[in-house]
Amino acid sequence: MDKKYEPLFTPWKIGNVEIKNRIVMTSMGGTSIFGWMKPNHFDKEAAHFLLERAKNNVGLILPGIAPLRNPILGQWLYSNKGMYRKLKSFMGEIHKTGAKMFVQITAGFGRSMAVNKTMEAISDNAFLNFVCKPILNVDACCMSASPNPNRWSDKVPSKEMSEKQIRKFIDGFAKVAKLCQEADVDGVEVHAVHEGYLLDQFTLKYANQRTDKWGGSFENRYRFPVEIVRAIKKACGENYPVSLRYSVVSKTKGFREGALPGEEYIEVGRDLEEGKKAAKYLEDAGYDMLNCDNGTYDAWYWSHPPLYMPENCNLPEAEAIKPCVKIPVVCAGRMSPDVAAEAIKDGKIDAMGVARQFLADPEWVTKLMEGRVDDIRPCICCHNACFTMAHYKGVPNDQDMEDTVHMARCAINAETMQSDLFHIEKTKKPKSVAIVGGGIGGMEAARVLVLRGHKPVIYEKTGNLGGVFHVASTPSFKKEDKLLLEWYKKQMKDLGVEIRFNSEVRTPDVLKEDEVIVATGSKPRRFAGLPGIEKTIEACEYLGGKEVGDNVVVVGGGLTGCEIAYDLYLKGKKPSIVEMKDDLIAQKGVCMANSTYLREFFAWKKVPVYLNSKAKEVKDGSIVVTGQDGKDFEVKADSVIVSIGYVPTPLAPESKRVHLVGDCLSVGNLRSVIWRAYAVAMKI
Repeated sequence: MDKKYEPLFTPWKIGNVEIKNRIVMTSMGGTSIFGWMKPNHFDKEAAHFLLERAKNNVGLILPGIAPLRNPILGQWLYSNKGMYRKLKSFMGEIHKTGAKMFVQITAGFGRSMAVNKTMEAISDNAFLNFVCKPILNVDACCMSASPNPNRWSDKVPSKEMSEKQIRKFIDGFAKVAKLCQEADVDGVEVHAVHEGYLLDQFTLKYANQRTDKWGGSFENRYRFPVEIVRAIKKACGENYPVSLRYSVVSKTKGFREGALPGEEYIEVGRDLEEGKKAAKYLEDAGYDMLNCDNGTYDAWYWSHPPLYMPENCNLPEAEAIKPCVKIPVVCAGRMSPDVAAEAIKDGKIDAMGVARQFLADPEWVTKLMEGRVDDIRPCICCHNACFTMAHYKGVPNDQDMEDTVHMARCAINAETMQSDLFHIEKTKKPKSVAIVGGGIGGMEAARVLVLRGHKPVIYEKTGNLGGVFHVASTPSFKKEDKLLLEWYKKQMKDLGVEIRFNSEVRTPDVLKEDEVIVATGSKPRRFAGLPGIEKTIEACEYLGGKEVGDNVVVVGGGLTGCEIAYDLYLKGKKPSIVEMKDDLIAQKGVCMANSTYLREFFAWKKVPVYLNSKAKEVKDGSIVVTGQDGKDFEVKADSVIVSIGYVPTPLAPESKRVHLVGDCLSVGNLRSVIWRAYAVAMKI
């Protein structure tokens, strides 16, 4: 192990519980040991997920949030006693690894509840609302400190929580904590004065307009989390550890308005001074640890940092509250091990919180300890499978039900939280397999094939691996994409995959291998009949290094087009965006944390964005655009970049011998490419 990481592997204590190292796997929705979006039960898939990480040297494990009152069927978390008996047996397995585990219990979501179209329909119809209440009580799911607008939908405003309901939740926390204690769980974490969830909505002035003892003064606003920890301590004893998920600063300008890094703004939530005061107040109330980040759902990119956010983005605020308290302070949010180790060594924080890297690679801590950093499959902060909750103009949470029910999966690791579907099985009949195309899809297929015992050969028409991902990873903010590409290349080398560079295959018929996987990707979609189209630059040409002028118009405001505009701005260019739809990144699968960062960045930096607009003609030095009013106008353009999507380029149709993977089958994202490649490689 590199000496700089040694501070991460020293013991520490939360109350009287000793943790063997300073790495905390923080909670992720979907990894709850009691299941997710189903009636409460002991969840075997989550148990498999958690135990695999425990066996790989995590110090403290925090499973995904367990709602005190389940949104589905309204079940209280303390009502199913049988699952706690199974949990006790499971804790024996966890403790054999040397890890400790706290169960995270959530009061709920309040106005942050990710309302979808179904919930809108239920809420909007009095009869449906009444009939569905025993199955899905929308009002209960969304209840808040005060009547508040929902983060996702104007059609489902939050109603005020009654004192009777508050008291029932306080009592529920104590009951669940006691059941966890009896099941040998090492502690519990209260969720959360964090991220603008229900408890946080009580503490934040802009979300709490109450005039009773649960609102108004500082003490009243923090009464709910204070009484929860006191109730837990009364039930479980003063020595039973209780952590608090805590956002130091809200980074919020108003409802649905976040504050970006470096932006000057007026804080409507918790500022740093209140964050320090509240940390001490909550410690005095009985909390034994603060598990810290920043943000709210209105500024979601702080709590769920996309690749555009700085690494270690929440560390300054966590460091700021450390001198204010005596209890341990953990910091999460794109934490890098080297920076975390230095901060721990200097006493600025006590431990490093990590979430989604554990989705990408369950063994990353072990690899770090063994000095195999290059073998760590990196999280690329895409949220393409772990958090696909998309939001754009005119829709609430636009997410497929499959993704709602199965969160915490991983775009780049198909096995995560779906081990029943994706797992390596050795073949009894080894075959030779030709793979046409050395992009991510081709390399993933080759990797799985080798692990199963087959003999793949990659035919790559260029002199480099990576395909379109090679150029897509070139922007400065895509460091993790570059690392992922290098990881795949290393896998090919370490697994001994034969690669034939500069070998263009025109038809599978010329290949002698037993079976063929075609991974030839896609080609750019072009404007048919657009005058001046020959003057434009295609997105991949730009990403591949083609020079552009100072004033650049990007035609196409999807994710790729917006990332190109963002890259141009960072390079000192003057980008503009022309988009036919009524919002930028109006597409499923792009997490709101990622999309809102880009939308708000362009608004902050006054990047011109023309929505409901079409490119009409490209001229020398300008582009003619038809605006939403039907009138034409010109935009200065030294260069025009076209990013309007791609079309598949399959080498041949599928057959018994030929299998298509990646964009040559159907244009998607990294998740669809990798999962399909794994699935095809499993079937051969």
